[in-house]
Amino acid sequence: MKITDLMSKEAIKIHGHASSKMDAIDKMVSLMYRQGNVSDKEVYKEAVIERENLSTTGMVDGIAIPHARTNAITQAGIAAMTLPEGVDYQSMDGQPTTLIFLIAAPDDGDNVHLQVLSELSTLLMDHDFCEDLKNAGSPEEFLSIIDLAQSEKHEAETVEHPEVLAVTACPTGIAHTYMAAEALEKKAKEMGVSIKVETQGSIGVKNELTQEDIENAKGVIIAADKNISLNRFNGLPLYSCPVARGIDEPEKLIQIILDEQAPVYKGGKVKVENNQEKGWRIPYKHLMNGFSHALPILVAAGFISVLTYSFTFNNTQYFDILNVFGNILHLFVLPVFSGYIAMSIADRPALGPGLVCGYIAYSGYSLKWT
Repeated sequence: MKITDLMSKEAIKIHGHASSKMDAIDKMVSLMYRQGNVSDKEVYKEAVIERENLSTTGMVDGIAIPHARTNAITQAGIAAMTLPEGVDYQSMDGQPTTLIFLIAAPDDGDNVHLQVLSELSTLLMDHDFCEDLKNAGSPEEFLSIIDLAQSEKHEAETVEHPEVLAVTACPTGIAHTYMAAEALEKKAKEMGVSIKVETQGSIGVKNELTQEDIENAKGVIIAADKNISLNRFNGLPLYSCPVARGIDEPEKLIQIILDEQAPVYKGGKVKVENNQEKGWRIPYKHLMNGFSHALPILVAAGFISVLTYSFTFNNTQYFDILNVFGNILHLFVLPVFSGYIAMSIADRPALGPGLVCGYIAYSGYSLKWT
């Protein structure tokens, strides 16, 4: 599938103007709405803003990639706008944003389109490609530039024994994850350093690091805004930082590993360098980890409950069977929620105790010392 299969001329604005970040988001959402793949414009806009509240999608070099995954999207799509005058989008480098791509992903479990979206993110790391897009004179020229760049893009060669390893991940796993990976790979090539980057995005784990990779590497960079299981890196120098630094400071991160400045990982939690998570965002991150794992169970339990009362009121036998299944599923919601909150806080060893505590809370047991 081509990137331009997710775009249309109606959703591309050449020489646009926006007075502020919110004005830019409004106009981008309107462009996306023109494609006919947004069932509820306001719900989608709220999802985009919620993603911005986690961390800005304003990159460097005048690029912004707002994105959201929601059931208000019926089909994956991309909208774009060039802004010659620029807009303050709270970008990482503090510079005006002159090119915006808005990505819409349906919350339906279909991840095929996300592979295309990840490729767009990596293409945008090419300065010349971005300049060509900014200078496009029409939507047709804009689309042709993307088609040409994608056709010329070659898959990266497999590295047999990489010196440096990396894992990149962001909360939604759509844009930042792959942009950080591309930035690290591109900078490593310029430095003459072999690197292998594992991406943990919405399309799953790609380019997974093997045990052989880990045994032969000098160290690993964890550029992530969500919790990553680190047990496999025991005994390996490890440097952890927000995903934005993978995009903005790839050379510095690689040099930290080469200069042996990263501490050896010995289990447990690690210090995240330049971590900008403060106040409510820290417990919010842990709560969302529990919620995201418990939600599928809660949805399934609710669905069975609907079936129970909608279609089986004349059949006592089926009612009883479905009611039992629904009750069993509800039993798992709180333990899973509690378990994955604990895992987010203290890594995998905390999963078991968290599940037990969740079950105790669900059952209403009280502990009394005698």
